[in-house]
Amino acid sequence: MCYNSNVGFQIFGVHIAYYGIIISFGLLIGIILCDFLCRKRGYDTNIPYTLVLFVVPLAVLGARFYYIIFSDQLSLADFFNFTNGGFQGLAIYGAEIGGLIGIIIYCLVKKCSAFAITDFVVIALILGQSIGRWGNFFNQEAFGIVTNWHCFPFTVYIDSLQEYHLATFFYESILNFVGFFVLLLIYHKQKKIGTTTASYLIWYGITRAIIEPLRTDSLLFPGTTADFVFNRVSFVLSIALIVVGVVLLILNKKGKLSQNDKHLLKSVNQ
Repeated sequence: MCYNSNVGFQIFGVHIAYYGIIISFGLLIGIILCDFLCRKRGYDTNIPYTLVLFVVPLAVLGARFYYIIFSDQLSLADFFNFTNGGFQGLAIYGAEIGGLIGIIIYCLVKKCSAFAITDFVVIALILGQSIGRWGNFFNQEAFGIVTNWHCFPFTVYIDSLQEYHLATFFYESILNFVGFFVLLLIYHKQKKIGTTTASYLIWYGITRAIIEPLRTDSLLFPGTTADFVFNRVSFVLSIALIVVGVVLLILNKKGKLSQNDKHLLKSVNQ
Protein backbone atom coordinates (compact mmCIF):
# COMPACT_ATOMS: atom_id res chain seq x y z
CA MET A 1 0.00 0.00 0.00
CA CYS A 2 1.43 3.38 -1.02
CA TYR A 3 0.73 6.72 0.61
CA ASN A 4 1.85 10.29 0.05
CA SER A 5 3.93 11.34 3.05
CA ASN A 6 2.30 14.77 3.19
CA VAL A 7 -1.21 13.79 2.19
CA GLY A 8 -4.04 16.12 3.17
CA PHE A 9 -6.40 18.61 1.60
CA GLN A 10 -6.70 22.30 0.83
CA ILE A 11 -8.93 24.88 2.55
CA PHE A 12 -8.81 28.39 1.09
CA GLY A 13 -5.40 27.59 -0.35
CA VAL A 14 -4.01 26.34 2.99
CA HIS A 15 -2.73 22.77 3.10
CA ILE A 16 -4.20 20.76 5.99
CA ALA A 17 -2.18 17.62 6.67
CA TYR A 18 -3.88 14.51 8.01
CA TYR A 19 -1.07 14.26 10.56
CA GLY A 20 -2.11 17.57 12.10
CA ILE A 21 -5.75 16.52 12.15
CA ILE A 22 -4.92 13.27 13.93
CA ILE A 23 -2.75 15.01 16.54
CA SER A 24 -5.46 17.63 17.14
CA PHE A 25 -8.10 14.90 17.47
CA GLY A 26 -5.94 13.07 20.00
CA LEU A 27 -5.53 16.28 22.01
CA LEU A 28 -9.28 16.94 21.97
CA ILE A 29 -10.08 13.40 23.11
CA GLY A 30 -7.47 13.78 25.84
CA ILE A 31 -9.05 16.96 27.21
CA ILE A 32 -12.51 15.38 27.21
CA LEU A 33 -11.14 12.30 28.97
CA CYS A 34 -9.41 14.44 31.62
CA ASP A 35 -12.72 16.20 32.24
CA PHE A 36 -14.40 12.81 32.74
CA LEU A 37 -11.68 11.53 35.09
CA CYS A 38 -11.79 14.74 37.15
CA ARG A 39 -15.53 14.32 37.62
CA LYS A 40 -14.98 10.72 38.76
CA ARG A 41 -12.55 11.86 41.46
CA GLY A 42 -14.65 14.86 42.46
CA TYR A 43 -12.04 17.32 41.21
CA ASP A 44 -12.82 20.75 39.85
CA THR A 45 -13.75 20.22 36.18
CA ASN A 46 -12.09 23.50 35.22
CA ILE A 47 -8.70 21.88 35.85
CA PRO A 48 -8.21 20.24 32.40
CA TYR A 49 -9.06 23.45 30.54
CA THR A 50 -6.72 25.57 32.63
CA LEU A 51 -4.02 22.91 32.59
CA VAL A 52 -3.95 22.77 28.80
CA LEU A 53 -2.86 26.41 28.70
CA PHE A 54 0.25 25.50 30.70
CA VAL A 55 0.98 22.13 29.13
CA VAL A 56 0.38 22.35 25.37
CA PRO A 57 2.67 25.29 24.50
CA LEU A 58 5.55 23.86 26.55
CA ALA A 59 4.91 20.39 25.13
CA VAL A 60 5.25 21.70 21.56
CA LEU A 61 8.41 23.63 22.41
CA GLY A 62 9.83 20.63 24.24
CA ALA A 63 9.07 18.30 21.34
CA ARG A 64 10.83 20.62 18.90
CA PHE A 65 13.83 21.28 21.15
CA TYR A 66 14.35 17.58 21.91
CA TYR A 67 14.26 16.68 18.23
CA ILE A 68 16.70 19.40 17.20
CA ILE A 69 19.17 18.62 20.00
CA PHE A 70 19.52 15.00 18.87
CA SER A 71 18.97 15.46 15.14
CA ASP A 72 21.95 15.41 12.80
CA GLN A 73 19.95 17.29 10.15
CA LEU A 74 18.73 20.35 12.05
CA SER A 75 20.34 22.96 14.31
CA LEU A 76 19.00 25.43 16.86
CA ALA A 77 18.77 27.96 14.01
CA ASP A 78 15.98 25.77 12.61
CA PHE A 79 13.92 25.88 15.83
CA PHE A 80 11.12 28.00 14.36
CA ASN A 81 11.65 26.89 10.78
CA PHE A 82 8.71 24.53 10.49
CA THR A 83 9.07 24.32 6.72
CA ASN A 84 12.23 22.31 7.33
CA GLY A 85 10.89 19.24 9.07
CA GLY A 86 7.55 20.64 10.19
CA PHE A 87 5.63 18.21 12.36
CA GLN A 88 8.19 15.61 11.37
CA GLY A 89 10.65 17.62 13.46
CA LEU A 90 8.95 16.85 16.77
CA ALA A 91 9.61 14.11 19.33
CA ILE A 92 7.10 12.67 21.79
CA TYR A 93 9.60 12.39 24.66
CA GLY A 94 10.40 16.07 24.28
CA ALA A 95 6.68 16.81 24.41
CA GLU A 96 6.37 14.81 27.63
CA ILE A 97 9.27 16.65 29.25
CA GLY A 98 7.87 20.03 28.22
CA GLY A 99 4.38 19.01 29.31
CA LEU A 100 5.70 17.89 32.69
CA ILE A 101 7.31 21.28 33.19
CA GLY A 102 3.92 22.83 32.42
CA ILE A 103 2.25 20.59 35.02
CA ILE A 104 4.85 21.48 37.65
CA ILE A 105 4.33 25.20 36.99
CA TYR A 106 0.55 24.72 37.24
CA CYS A 107 0.89 22.83 40.53
CA LEU A 108 3.19 25.47 42.00
CA VAL A 109 0.67 28.17 41.10
CA LYS A 110 -2.32 26.17 42.38
CA LYS A 111 -0.45 24.62 45.32
CA CYS A 112 -1.62 21.10 44.52
CA SER A 113 -0.10 17.64 44.19
CA ALA A 114 1.68 17.05 40.87
CA PHE A 115 1.05 13.30 41.11
CA ALA A 116 -2.69 13.86 41.58
CA ILE A 117 -2.60 15.74 38.27
CA THR A 118 -0.34 13.36 36.38
CA ASP A 119 -2.43 10.37 37.47
CA PHE A 120 -5.29 11.37 35.19
CA VAL A 121 -3.16 13.14 32.59
CA VAL A 122 -1.14 10.00 31.75
CA ILE A 123 -4.36 8.12 30.95
CA ALA A 124 -5.30 10.77 28.42
CA LEU A 125 -1.69 10.91 27.23
CA ILE A 126 -1.36 7.23 26.41
CA LEU A 127 -4.66 7.25 24.54
CA GLY A 128 -3.53 10.34 22.63
CA GLN A 129 -0.26 8.59 21.83
CA SER A 130 -2.16 5.60 20.49
CA ILE A 131 -4.19 7.86 18.20
CA GLY A 132 -1.28 10.11 17.28
CA ARG A 133 0.89 7.24 16.05
CA TRP A 134 -1.40 6.95 13.04
CA GLY A 135 -0.12 10.35 11.98
CA ASN A 136 3.18 8.55 11.36
CA PHE A 137 1.32 6.32 8.93
CA PHE A 138 0.34 9.27 6.74
CA ASN A 139 3.78 10.86 7.09
CA GLN A 140 5.49 7.55 6.35
CA GLU A 141 7.79 7.77 9.33
CA ALA A 142 8.57 5.90 12.56
CA PHE A 143 8.74 2.65 10.57
CA GLY A 144 10.97 -0.33 11.26
CA ILE A 145 13.47 -2.49 9.44
CA VAL A 146 12.91 -3.71 5.89
CA THR A 147 10.96 -6.95 5.47
CA ASN A 148 9.67 -9.23 2.73
CA TRP A 149 6.42 -9.65 4.62
CA HIS A 150 3.62 -7.75 2.83
CA CYS A 151 0.78 -7.61 5.32
CA PHE A 152 -0.63 -4.22 6.27
CA PRO A 153 -0.90 -2.96 9.01
CA PHE A 154 1.89 -5.17 10.37
CA THR A 155 4.12 -3.96 7.54
CA VAL A 156 3.87 -0.77 5.50
CA TYR A 157 5.12 0.21 2.05
CA ILE A 158 7.40 3.27 2.08
CA ASP A 159 7.17 5.20 -1.18
CA SER A 160 10.56 6.90 -0.97
CA LEU A 161 12.38 3.61 -0.38
CA GLN A 162 10.08 1.41 -2.47
CA GLU A 163 10.28 -1.26 0.21
CA TYR A 164 8.09 -2.83 2.85
CA HIS A 165 9.08 -2.10 6.45
CA LEU A 166 7.83 -3.21 9.85
CA ALA A 167 4.97 -0.90 10.86
CA THR A 168 6.42 -0.07 14.25
CA PHE A 169 4.06 2.90 14.58
CA PHE A 170 1.20 0.36 14.52
CA TYR A 171 2.79 -1.89 17.14
CA GLU A 172 3.22 1.06 19.49
CA SER A 173 -0.30 2.30 18.80
CA ILE A 174 -1.77 -1.07 19.81
CA LEU A 175 0.38 -1.41 22.92
CA ASN A 176 -0.56 2.14 23.96
CA PHE A 177 -4.24 1.36 23.41
CA VAL A 178 -3.99 -1.70 25.64
CA GLY A 179 -2.06 0.41 28.16
CA PHE A 180 -4.90 2.92 28.18
CA PHE A 181 -7.32 0.32 29.54
CA VAL A 182 -4.74 -0.96 32.04
CA LEU A 183 -4.15 2.56 33.41
CA LEU A 184 -7.87 3.29 33.46
CA LEU A 185 -8.44 0.18 35.56
CA ILE A 186 -5.59 1.09 37.92
CA TYR A 187 -6.92 4.64 38.29
CA HIS A 188 -10.36 3.38 39.34
CA LYS A 189 -9.19 0.48 41.51
CA GLN A 190 -6.12 2.04 43.18
CA LYS A 191 -6.84 5.26 45.06
CA LYS A 192 -3.27 5.93 46.13
CA ILE A 193 -2.00 9.05 44.38
CA GLY A 194 0.99 8.34 42.15
CA THR A 195 0.24 4.71 41.34
CA THR A 196 -1.22 5.42 37.90
CA THR A 197 1.67 7.73 37.04
CA ALA A 198 4.24 5.10 38.01
CA SER A 199 2.35 2.46 36.05
CA TYR A 200 2.39 4.65 32.95
CA LEU A 201 6.16 5.15 33.22
CA ILE A 202 6.69 1.40 33.43
CA TRP A 203 4.21 0.49 30.68
CA TYR A 204 5.32 3.10 28.17
CA GLY A 205 8.97 2.59 29.05
CA ILE A 206 8.69 -1.13 28.27
CA THR A 207 6.72 -0.39 25.10
CA ARG A 208 9.33 1.98 23.69
CA ALA A 209 12.20 -0.24 24.84
CA ILE A 210 10.69 -3.03 22.73
CA ILE A 211 9.86 -0.89 19.70
CA GLU A 212 12.91 1.39 19.53
CA PRO A 213 15.49 -1.25 18.46
CA LEU A 214 13.24 -2.14 15.50
CA ARG A 215 13.06 1.42 14.15
CA THR A 216 15.32 2.86 11.47
CA ASP A 217 14.91 6.55 12.33
CA SER A 218 15.88 6.65 16.00
CA LEU A 219 17.47 9.82 17.34
CA LEU A 220 21.04 9.06 18.39
CA PHE A 221 23.50 10.48 20.87
CA PRO A 222 25.94 12.76 19.00
CA GLY A 223 28.81 10.95 17.33
CA THR A 224 27.24 7.48 17.61
CA THR A 225 25.55 5.01 15.28
CA ALA A 226 22.38 2.94 15.57
CA ASP A 227 24.34 -0.32 15.64
CA PHE A 228 24.37 -0.26 19.45
CA VAL A 229 20.92 0.02 21.00
CA PHE A 230 22.14 2.16 23.92
CA ASN A 231 23.19 4.82 21.40
CA ARG A 232 19.49 5.44 20.77
CA VAL A 233 18.30 8.31 22.95
CA SER A 234 14.71 7.14 23.31
CA PHE A 235 15.79 3.61 24.25
CA VAL A 236 17.96 4.89 27.09
CA LEU A 237 15.21 7.23 28.23
CA SER A 238 12.71 4.35 28.12
CA ILE A 239 14.90 2.30 30.46
CA ALA A 240 15.13 5.32 32.75
CA LEU A 241 11.32 5.62 32.77
CA ILE A 242 10.99 2.00 33.85
CA VAL A 243 13.45 2.51 36.71
CA VAL A 244 11.74 5.73 37.86
CA GLY A 245 8.33 4.04 37.67
CA VAL A 246 9.46 1.12 39.83
CA VAL A 247 11.04 3.50 42.37
CA LEU A 248 7.81 5.51 42.55
CA LEU A 249 5.77 2.37 43.15
CA ILE A 250 8.09 1.37 46.00
CA LEU A 251 7.98 4.85 47.55
CA ASN A 252 4.21 4.94 47.19
CA LYS A 253 3.84 1.57 48.89
CA LYS A 254 5.91 2.89 51.79
CA GLY A 255 3.71 6.00 51.99
CA LYS A 256 6.46 8.37 50.88
CA LEU A 257 4.35 10.17 48.25
CA SER A 258 1.90 12.87 49.29
CA GLN A 259 -1.74 11.79 49.12
CA ASN A 260 -3.10 15.30 49.58
CA ASP A 261 -5.39 16.31 46.71
CA LYS A 262 -7.70 18.62 48.65
CA HIS A 263 -6.73 21.61 46.49
CA LEU A 264 -8.19 19.83 43.48
CA LEU A 265 -11.56 18.96 44.98
CA LYS A 266 -14.58 20.73 43.58
CA SER A 267 -15.80 21.81 47.02
CA VAL A 268 -12.52 23.62 47.70
CA ASN A 269 -12.23 25.28 44.31
CA GLN A 270 -15.80 26.51 44.38
